[in-house]
Amino acid sequence: MTDPSTNTNMPTQLPTTELLATLAASTAAVFGGCGFNRGDSSVHVRTPITGATLGGLSAAATLDDAVSQALAVKRQWASTPSPVRGELIRVLGELLRAHKADLATLVTIETGKIRSEALGEVQEMIDICDFAVGLSRQLYGKTIASERPEHRLAEYWQPLGVVGVISAFNFPVAVWSWNAALAIVCGNPVIWKPSEKTVMSSAAVHALAVQAAAKCGAPDGLFTLVFGGADVAAAMADHPAIELLSATGSTAMGRALAPRIAARFGRALLELGGNNAAIITPSADLNLAVRGITFSAAGTAGQRCTTLRRLIVHSSIVDQLVDRVATSYRSLPIGDPLADGTLVGPLIDGMSFERLQHAIAGVGKDGGTIVTGGDRVLADQAPDGYYAQPAIAMMASQTQAMHHETFGPLLYVLTYDNIDEAIALNNAVPQGLASSIFTTDMREAERFTGPLGSDCGIVNVNIGPSGAEIGGAFGGEKESGGGRESGSDSWQAYMRRVTSTTNFGNTLPLAQGVEFG
Repeated sequence: MTDPSTNTNMPTQLPTTELLATLAASTAAVFGGCGFNRGDSSVHVRTPITGATLGGLSAAATLDDAVSQALAVKRQWASTPSPVRGELIRVLGELLRAHKADLATLVTIETGKIRSEALGEVQEMIDICDFAVGLSRQLYGKTIASERPEHRLAEYWQPLGVVGVISAFNFPVAVWSWNAALAIVCGNPVIWKPSEKTVMSSAAVHALAVQAAAKCGAPDGLFTLVFGGADVAAAMADHPAIELLSATGSTAMGRALAPRIAARFGRALLELGGNNAAIITPSADLNLAVRGITFSAAGTAGQRCTTLRRLIVHSSIVDQLVDRVATSYRSLPIGDPLADGTLVGPLIDGMSFERLQHAIAGVGKDGGTIVTGGDRVLADQAPDGYYAQPAIAMMASQTQAMHHETFGPLLYVLTYDNIDEAIALNNAVPQGLASSIFTTDMREAERFTGPLGSDCGIVNVNIGPSGAEIGGAFGGEKESGGGRESGSDSWQAYMRRVTSTTNFGNTLPLAQGVEFG
């Protein structure tokens, strides 16, 4: 590892646990308290900023209660006109606008995400609400030419039923909204199991959703919240009343849940791990590339499924590029995510830091070298908080260790000599979520985005692999799950397709010219 003194970034003074607990309590009060208390509770509220437990929440509904409430309103909501359902989401979007700053504060306290990223996450919720309101008047089907005279052939969409959502700590509220906003306008009640690490953020959002439903005269039970860990997730996967389970998390989580859902012929929407690469070509705009690399690799302390983890650089420019990225890394302010100017906050917990250190230790064993970063900082201020300098590792080849997702700020650098080699390196991992290329060569860009290029669900040009917009469908291939959330036609996952033939004539011709009788 590098000597910390070589880093020019200055860690900020961290707030005290008492200050954070007071801030959490006062912010939670804006949302009706969220059941937050400063005493002991079985549902803990912890902050990675200091690593301390700030208090607890009162338990939410049990899964059985949540399913019962959802089933009680399922038929009523399905028969409600979709533009009326859209009005509920419009009201929710307005409430999110009004409470954007307060909700972002809770997100930062519970995740360690810097202030601007937390505000951006809430903005994603607002954006998907706007998208869903418009969508509520555009749940279009198709009219299809029938081969039989005086027949009309059509496809249309009906509400699916109860939708379960399991969200991860790193996007504690946005991912729920991607699912819930669409599910609600499509006519489905929603049961939400958030990460155990971000219960207060989810409780605040749930309070706003319930408030929006009440303002619109919608039935109780459209939104339910359940707390718990892997046991509750497994129970949701097994529950026959949950028609669709949308789960965001690790590949290991998806591998555990998918067979259980399939065993009952349920539907799964899986958004799982990423192992994302960016190719930097000789023609690339390096100013653009350095900025994109730094944000994609070090943003959110490397704790995004779309984080840049593998940098594939043409051998003719690798020294120049790595030197510039390393310089950028050394200037990143690390510390209090609530403070202005901080760009890198803490890892979520000690286990995440241990995984990062294990991966860094493996670099040398695999013949690589650490260029910069990897050291823990601020341990004197927060013994239970885990802040790490974003690290860069130069590698001679893509090793087996690099096939696994490190959910932290470790960027591997590989070199290539021709574009086909670079694309092969991009594709040679089990995951297939996000990818990008920096180039001003149209042929390289088109090859990367074409059928023989990147095998990922997200394929970007001259932008890093992270930072998706809600208008496009979000998701990946291979061990990244294959699901799609948010924009485009992702709404179809929350509905069932109906094919309908109407005979408006006086005869009964059969399809394909079949004669019978």
